[in-house]
Amino acid sequence: MNVELDQDGHLVDYTVWDEVIAQQLAQTLELELSDWHMQVLLAVRQFYQQFGHSPTTRALIKYLIKTVDADMTNALLQEKFNTGLVARHLSRLAGLPKPANCL
Repeated sequence: MNVELDQDGHLVDYTVWDEVIAQQLAQTLELELSDWHMQVLLAVRQFYQQFGHSPTTRALIKYLIKTVDADMTNALLQEKFNTGLVARHLSRLAGLPKPANCL
């Protein structure tokens, strides 16, 4: 991967993100991205563009319920993305900065 990452594995420049980069980042979670995954990641990017910051988990789930799937839950995201750190890893896979409240 020829993109610059920060110390936490997030893209330094979110504008270079595309589906190929998303899949490369997803390999760190042993994850093959499907169309459903990409729909979620595009919604995460839409949240960032709309509100100017990476979403926290609660805000992200509320947003995804409205924009992607009315049955969206934290447990579903944890299962489908192979992670317990939903907001952090979805922001990372979407090419966005780490949410402010994440360690």
